[in-house]
Amino acid sequence: MTTLRTCDLTDPLGIETTRPALSWRLTVPAQSGYHIRAGSAEGAADLWDTGEVDGQDQHVIYGGRPLGSRAVAYWQVRVRDAEGRWSGWSPSARFELGLLDPGDWTASWITHPGWHGEGDPRAGEGHPLPLLAAEFTLAGPPARARLYVAGLGVYVASINGSPVTDAVLEPPYTDFTRRVVYAAHDVTPLLREGANAMGIELGPGIAHVFPHQDRYMKFFGSKGAPRAIAQLEVGYADGTADRFATGADWLATEGPTVRSHWYGGEDHDARRALAGWDRPGADRSAWRPATVLPGTTETLRSRACPPIRVVEELPAVAKLVAADGTPVFDVGTVVAGWAELRLDLPAGHCLRLLPGDQLDAYGRVIQSKPTTGAPIFNVYVTMDGPQRWHPRFRYDGFRYVEVQGLPGHVGAEAVTALVLRADNARVGTFETSHALVNDIHTIIDRALRGNMYSVLTDCPHREKLGWLEQAHLLFDVVACNYDVAAYYRELLVTMAEAQTPDGLVPDTAPEYVVFDGAFRDDPNWGGALVRIPWQLYRWYGDTTAMETHYEAMCRYVGYLTGRADDGILAHGLGDWIGLDPATPVPLVSTWGYWRAASTMARVAGVLGHGDDAKRYRTLSERIATAFTGAFLGKAGTQASDVLALDMGVVPADLAPSVLDRVAEAVAGGGITVGEIALPALFRVLSRAGRHDALWEFATSTGRPSYGYQVRHGATALTEAWDGPTRGLSQNHFMLGAIDAWFYRGLGGIGQAPGSAGFRRLLIDPAVPGGLEWVRASTGTPYGQAEVSWARREDAFTLEVGVPPGSSAEIRLPDLRLPRHTAPDAAIVLGEGVYEVPSGRWTFGASR
Repeated sequence: MTTLRTCDLTDPLGIETTRPALSWRLTVPAQSGYHIRAGSAEGAADLWDTGEVDGQDQHVIYGGRPLGSRAVAYWQVRVRDAEGRWSGWSPSARFELGLLDPGDWTASWITHPGWHGEGDPRAGEGHPLPLLAAEFTLAGPPARARLYVAGLGVYVASINGSPVTDAVLEPPYTDFTRRVVYAAHDVTPLLREGANAMGIELGPGIAHVFPHQDRYMKFFGSKGAPRAIAQLEVGYADGTADRFATGADWLATEGPTVRSHWYGGEDHDARRALAGWDRPGADRSAWRPATVLPGTTETLRSRACPPIRVVEELPAVAKLVAADGTPVFDVGTVVAGWAELRLDLPAGHCLRLLPGDQLDAYGRVIQSKPTTGAPIFNVYVTMDGPQRWHPRFRYDGFRYVEVQGLPGHVGAEAVTALVLRADNARVGTFETSHALVNDIHTIIDRALRGNMYSVLTDCPHREKLGWLEQAHLLFDVVACNYDVAAYYRELLVTMAEAQTPDGLVPDTAPEYVVFDGAFRDDPNWGGALVRIPWQLYRWYGDTTAMETHYEAMCRYVGYLTGRADDGILAHGLGDWIGLDPATPVPLVSTWGYWRAASTMARVAGVLGHGDDAKRYRTLSERIATAFTGAFLGKAGTQASDVLALDMGVVPADLAPSVLDRVAEAVAGGGITVGEIALPALFRVLSRAGRHDALWEFATSTGRPSYGYQVRHGATALTEAWDGPTRGLSQNHFMLGAIDAWFYRGLGGIGQAPGSAGFRRLLIDPAVPGGLEWVRASTGTPYGQAEVSWARREDAFTLEVGVPPGSSAEIRLPDLRLPRHTAPDAAIVLGEGVYEVPSGRWTFGASR
């Protein structure tokens, strides 16, 4: 067995669930039984032994002895193949629980005295950012050491001068008044017998957005001024233990970062740096006692998904010089992260760094309210000699970095982009013979990466907020490219926390700023709480999200029902950023209401809530009837046609002409839908086999189109169809729905009807004119599903990889090539239709 995971993570440390899900992938074609053992040591079974269990399940909930705080479990699995042969035991996987009870914490929240001010957005005003430190002594060499640490808003922890993790911008977004995420780290290698020191740097992050006048801010407000809590637990070989925690014995001072604002920028004076401040023996005689805060530990919850990390380094490809002589560095593509300076200069140079996605006619960085927000800049004052610096408590979206005050001799090597994102594993690949299609996939993926932080943001500069519509409307796009099983479960927790007592799910989560009207309450945004648990089940075969959030999902549909009038929901934002303003807002909102109700019917059915399933089916039918009476044939817009087709309410005798109208417009480049109807457009045309129309649109370069963006220089998907020729965000993935069609339509990778978790694949590639070959793969719970096809004038070849534990239905495209070839293992289901088990298979067609 391979890829043993716990809660969809590899050997997680500090998890909170005491009944975690254990999963594995096969190295044999199929499984007919399994046997799991778990113990407190490798190879042991003192915690759990399932015995030999019949079945194909590769996702099993731990059912052994109860586990408490700090418990460590090692587990293995062996499986029985289809012929009844048992494998050997797999290599061990492990998981470790964190601190499950508030009473497990003896640490206190602390901060610098100058930053104390509960809920006051001006707390710390005028003060440089805090450094906190303490020394402690170990009685002997550590055998095992765990650091449990959290902070508001951003913290960087170190032991003996070394960072405890490569995770950055910790902790993730949450409603900090209800939940603060702590991380658990194995710090055994960082400690030594005798004197040791721990340090914590603090910044305000999004938890504490203070008001200022000289730079941009989306909003201001405070969930809590910067603070930290840390608990180090050390075990020795003789069984004794020590604990060291933040408290009154810690010291505080002001550090070299003199200002940081989540939106406006960060200022750092390297001349103020305190060498060795977080090492034992440092001179802290001028430091002040840290302030111990009254905060509770009841809000502390462990991390349950991958953190943000540096995932890529992009050195500047050019140093440009603006018309007025200002140096501007180009890293070659729009990214989100940090612009790092790498310099060798004397002390005292004051450099101002302006990040941006575009340049004006004079070669200077463009910043404006509708693009990035303005002004945004970071300030760095040099120390003497070789030095590196980047912001540590915030991030930017940029391609270009204008550096004011830089000596002229400094070259392009001075700036490198450190690209950040949530470190969800990449599982998707997509490539074709058509260069423009490849470029479209690339800009969508770059925008997705630029907004995959601790929540899915809309843009990495102007807003940095978790607008919810993208998370579910583009779930397939995200999941085709990245393993987001654990990540999306955490997104759901954040959404559920944002739900109000009356059932409303706001358009953003966490709800750091309360917007008015439809910008707070739209069913196509709030509906993410209903849609995503279903999507997680469909994609990963996991029912836990549906089970966990079922009550909240019911409350949200109940909230919508309470606001509806005879099945019509009148409020909302409509088909956002659509090109046809004639599409009625109530039409789009009622479609969102119907989709939530019909999803709840399916969820209730899977979970065995028969009465609820019937009730929600009745509700969805009533909504569909109301939609038909109010809008069918009356709105006359592309979005109204698409959403009616998606609902299945267009009468059978009219559906072909409506489909033709949509397909002809799309093929001619006449897309007028916005981001809400766009995924449905790809769905309805794909279901109808109208891939020809989608292909024409995919390869067009007129406005509006994806090709227009590429041809006009976009390196990430932009907020509007006209891309770089319009002054909106240049790093937005909300219009990226075509990428799901790339994988499912051109790559042909989908699920057979009734399948969940890709247990049974459906491989059904579209082969439009002008496309010679496609190579696509995506991750499933069982492994990679892979498709590669190529065609010549008189032949077609299809190669398919079906992961162990899965099977696949293969449908060859109708290319008027009558001679079909298939592997001996394939079962013929019809003309050009086959069934195959796991393995690698080649099919062909020729004259």
